[in-house]
Parts: sequence; C-alpha cells; structure tokens
Amino acid sequence: MATTLISSRAAPVSFRGVSKVFGRDVVAVDKIDLDVPAGELFTLLGPSGCGKTTTLRMIAGLEMATTGKIFIGDKDVTLLPATDRDVSMVFQSYALFPHMTVLENVAYGLKFSGFGKDESRSRALAGLDLVGLKGFDDRLPSELSGGQQQRVAVARALVLEPQVLLFDEPLSNLDAKLRRQVREDIRAIQQDLGLTVVYVTHDQEEALAVSDEIVVMRNASIAQIGTPRELYDAPVDSFVADFIGEANLIPCEIVALDGEMAQIDVDGYRYKLPSRGLAKGPATLAVRPSRLELNARPGFKGRVLKATYVGIRMEYTVEASFGTMFVVDEDVEHPLAIDTDVTIGFAPSGPVLIPQG
Repeated sequence: MATTLISSRAAPVSFRGVSKVFGRDVVAVDKIDLDVPAGELFTLLGPSGCGKTTTLRMIAGLEMATTGKIFIGDKDVTLLPATDRDVSMVFQSYALFPHMTVLENVAYGLKFSGFGKDESRSRALAGLDLVGLKGFDDRLPSELSGGQQQRVAVARALVLEPQVLLFDEPLSNLDAKLRRQVREDIRAIQQDLGLTVVYVTHDQEEALAVSDEIVVMRNASIAQIGTPRELYDAPVDSFVADFIGEANLIPCEIVALDGEMAQIDVDGYRYKLPSRGLAKGPATLAVRPSRLELNARPGFKGRVLKATYVGIRMEYTVEASFGTMFVVDEDVEHPLAIDTDVTIGFAPSGPVLIPQG
C-alpha cells in the first residue's frame, strides 16, 4: 500500500519590510509586508513586471532580499540558501529530466532527503496517485501530454512534504480546457492535504478560482490583499477593479449621503449604495459586465454598438453619454440588434464606489 502523504508540517510565511533591488536602482519589490497563513493557497497576482515572481523567488531562496526579513514558520530564513528553506517549487517549464521515467522524476528529490529506496518508491507512487497518474510510472516525460507533465512536476514537489509549496505560473503552457482541469486538481490537492501554497499568476480568473486570498501587486508594491470575493466586490481602487475581472469604470455624482449610504446620479439615473467613506461630488463606479441590466426600468440611456454571440451568453458593447461599456447577458434567445436603443440599470449587487483614484 502506498504511503499516505500528510501536511502536518505546513507553515505560515511572513514578509516584514522586504525589498529587492537589482543593480543600483531597479526596485523589483518595495518594502512589502505579507502574511501567508499555514494551510492556505495564497496567490500573487499582477501584470508583468509588478514584482510577483521576484517575491516568490525570495520565499524559495532563489533571490535574496535586499532589506527586510522573511520567516517560514518561526524561523528567520532571510539569509538561508534555497537548500535550507524546506520549500518545494513547481516551475513554469516543469523542469523534468527527459531521460528519467515518471517514477524516477518524482522520486528524484527523495534520495537526497534520507529516504531509503523502498520508501522513496512508495512515496513516489503515492504522489502519482494523488495527481491522477497511477500506472504512468514507467513512461518518459516525452510520452506525456503537457497537462500530465505538469502533474508529474506537482507530484515531485508534493512527495517532499515541504513546509511551503510554490507555483510559478504553473498553467501558462496549457490550453484553456486543460488549464481549468489542472487548476481544479491543484486546488483539490491543496485543500485535501492542508498545504501552504504560494501561487503566482497573471491570470485573474485562475486566481479567483484557486485562492483563499489574493495579493494584487502593482509597481513593486501591494495594491490590495483580500479574498477573491472581497477583491471582486470591493476593489480599493480602479486598478484593482479593472484587473480583478473586467470592470466598467463609470463616472457618477454623489448627490446625497445618509449615514453609510450614498445616492448617486448617472446621467439622470438615481441609485443607492454604500458610500465607502466618500463625500458628495464627482466619483467613479466600478460595475462588472454581468451586473449591468439591459432594458431595465429605471436606468440611463444607451445604444448597442456591437453584439457577439459566444454560446452561453451574449456580449454587447453599449454606448452611453459618458462612453462605452461592456455588458454580458445570458439571454441568447432574444439578442439585441446593433443600433438598438436600450435603458441600462444596475443589478441589486451591481456597482461599487471606488474609494481611490
């Protein structure tokens, strides 16, 4: 019977005032504080060059912090090399040995960790079973699909039972359907084993699907930290609103305040929602495409510029007095024609005022 892999060693990760500067003046990460709870999947999300991969590599010990301290559990690992940090990393490129079988690839790290031959084989077989590759042990990497190779890389990292498991853009080489399947596999394994996982991606949907918490990074710093729902429903600024899923940024006027509620005006359409600490005057709304309602009453006026059928929904570009919006509608049986005049309203949980910028 294969060895059961356990996660009793899962540990939290903390950054305290951590910066990374390359050369004299290239600031890749700028004085960030971060707490990754043990047993959570924590995603670093942001555009290229924002500092997310450098942050991950500093946890791994592949880059050393310029200033600040990094802790894994209660241990200060800031100055420790990668080999002494008790973390495993799944690379974007998989990094499998082409001349080794699947089983040999998965067991490779175990022989350097004090396990005997039989125990290494048992653990490697258990790892393959966990990722759905039971019976693939004698194959070579070249005989596997991209998704299967990715699972081998995950199994190889899991069998070491690290305190922290790191993923660097793990799905970027897979097609769309396979990406969804493998991300679900990764999330299921993380939850079943209670692993501490730090996961880097630039894909917003991927981050929303797998994460307990998400760190949105911008220009080497942290823009916002929160659960997927918190970031989606209550972005702290227009950058987060537009980066976490698509958002229409709509100008409005706060015309009245009543406690923590505000009444806004959008081209004559009045709507009440939480004020989020804003005062009366010009403001900006973030509204998801699915939370705009076409042919609503009341609403503001618009005109359909483009209509696209994508199978499960219609996608519309709608022009209003202040600019264009992207709207999605599940009614595919009664599509709106181009140049149709519409009245647009907000769903009950539709818009949110943007506190900053």
